[in-house]
Amino acid sequence: MGARRTQAERDAMTVEIGYALVSSAVLAGLTFAAASAPALLLFDLGRTARTVVLGLATAAAVLAFAARVVHVLWRFPRREGRRLGGPAPDRAGRSGSAGSAP
Repeated sequence: MGARRTQAERDAMTVEIGYALVSSAVLAGLTFAAASAPALLLFDLGRTARTVVLGLATAAAVLAFAARVVHVLWRFPRREGRRLGGPAPDRAGRSGSAGSAP
């Protein structure tokens, strides 16, 4: 089994999750506004076209949100110098020579 996480590691992950969610929500809002505002404000669209534009803007915002969350959380363990659940960078995974059989 792996070593238990320290309180500092758990706190750091909590902060990182909060950052990922907040920055993703901001990015999603900006994406929605950028995708929908020009078409809705500059052009006189019919009801169907307006619905399509809003649907595409919503889909783009959802995709941007999900991509940002994944990007931030995927990079977090690597910034810390190791993957979660893996050995610390200063410890070797196994003792012995690299070519020896397990």
